[in-house]
Amino acid sequence: MLTKLQKKVYAIVKKIPKGKTTTYKAIAEKLNTSPRAVGQALKRNPYPIKIPCHRVIKSDGSLGGYKGKANSRLKKELLEKEGVKIKRL
Repeated sequence: MLTKLQKKVYAIVKKIPKGKTTTYKAIAEKLNTSPRAVGQALKRNPYPIKIPCHRVIKSDGSLGGYKGKANSRLKKELLEKEGVKIKRL
């Protein structure tokens, strides 16, 4: 069962267009919560294709996690396939 926060986070993430990204911080500010809470909600995303959590990155432009793993190669590949340029740190 999804929490209220998860539902709100997923609703925002579903609206991110292919080839675009947003940040954990930007979503957190919209929902008056913390970026970490957003990350935890996305870590539990039951539908990673329908709810494209790979389009959420850190404020510094780095990838952050994907499916609970830091800087996942799969997240990088998905974003690059969508034409997103990945910042190298």
